[in-house]
This record gives sequence, structure tokens and C-alpha cells, in this order.
Amino acid sequence: MKQIGRSLLRLAALLLLGVLALQLYFAARIALMIVVAPQSTSFQRSEAWRLAMESGRINWSQQWVDDQNLSKNLKRAVIASEDAGFVEHGGVEWDALEKAWARNQREEQRVVKRAQASKPSNPAAASKLREPKVIGGSTISQQLAKNLFLSGERNLARKGQEFIITLMLEAMLSKQRILEIYLNNVEWGEGVFGAQAAARHYFHIDAKQLSPAQAARLAVMLPAPKRFEKRPASPYVLARAATIEARMGAVELP
Repeated sequence: MKQIGRSLLRLAALLLLGVLALQLYFAARIALMIVVAPQSTSFQRSEAWRLAMESGRINWSQQWVDDQNLSKNLKRAVIASEDAGFVEHGGVEWDALEKAWARNQREEQRVVKRAQASKPSNPAAASKLREPKVIGGSTISQQLAKNLFLSGERNLARKGQEFIITLMLEAMLSKQRILEIYLNNVEWGEGVFGAQAAARHYFHIDAKQLSPAQAARLAVMLPAPKRFEKRPASPYVLARAATIEARMGAVELP
């Protein structure tokens, strides 16, 4: 029994060392980003692999532009749409997460009730019920943490690691740098990454030339870029963009 106990302790120590080494790796990568732009993100690499496997080629558009060449209109639009408290919070907005969790629970219960009501009388309809839509409460810093280093799977361990990386980003990088890296790497369509590529793809201009209306339309696309790129001027996109544009004047930039 003592031998088993010692083996378990050694295993636990090795696991702890492994976790600590991983955190040091993330911290070193983030520290480097103070002066060096990341060449790619975990999400981008997974997308490149998917495109290569599905089509045998990778249609890719991305070009880094420095902060001064990113339109202030785009910065304001993205903050207004994605994370209104970006300048004030420390990386995680716990109230927003709590509200998102409550909404997700209500949606899950609604889908379960619909499935129970449909199954006895209409099996075909019950089989077509969709999974509940997961509503996020992630800040820009959390989104960047996830895109930079993590996979898309959803579990408590991955979410916990996301929180740790988010706090590292906030501790080591300025808000201005976090937003700069985010806008240069976020997805805006199939193989379209970063503000410069998005501005060229949708409006045939540079990122620094985006008008308030154009910036608002790009901000609308961020939650589901692959869906919205099929109809970037749909009535929903234009209506939502008008709402975001109206909020942009009150946004404080880092």
C-alpha cells in the first residue's frame, strides 16, 4: 500500500510540474508578444488544416497592420459590439458570464421541453430539434486567449485554462496591444483573418480607411463570420450595424 501511495504522489507531482510548465510556456509566449506580433494562432492553424483536408488547398488572406493603421471606427465598433466594458474590466466580466450561463440553461430547458412534447406525437419533428444555442459572455481578452492557444472544445478544464491565459494577457500586455493583436487575428470569413484582410475582402480598402458604417458591419460579423459572409449586407446585418454605429460615439478607446 505504501508503494502505491508513493507512486500516486509521484504521479501527482509530475502532473503538477507539467501544468506549471505549460503555464510558464504560455507566459513566455505572451511576454514575447509585447514586442513581436504572433505569426499565427491555434484557431488559425486548425482552420488551415481543415481547409487543406477538405479542399486540398488553402485560400488564405491575412496581413498584419500596426495599431496606427487600424481604423478607430473599427476599434470602437468591435468594442461596442463585443465587449463594452473592455477598457474597465480586468479580462473577465463575471456578471456577463453569469447571465450567459442563465440564458444557456433556460435555452437548454426549452429545447428539452420541446423534445418531450414532440416525441410522442411527432417523432419526425422531434428528431429535427436543434441543440440549444450556446450564448457566450466572453470578453475580447478571453476570445484572444482562446484563439491564440486553445482548442474549440468546451469543458471546464479548457475554460479554466482560458481564464488563466486571459489574466496573463491582461497582466503583461496593455489594452491597446490586446486589441491590436485581436483585430489582426480574428476571423472575418472563410480564410479571411484580421482587419486588413476583411477591409480588402468586403470593401476593397485598407483597414485604416473604414468608415463608421463599414466598421459596424464588420463588427456584426464577428460572432458568426462564416454565416454572415454569405450575406454581408443582409437586412439583419445592416440593422444590427446601425445599432452598433449609434453606440460607437460613447466608446472609450484604450
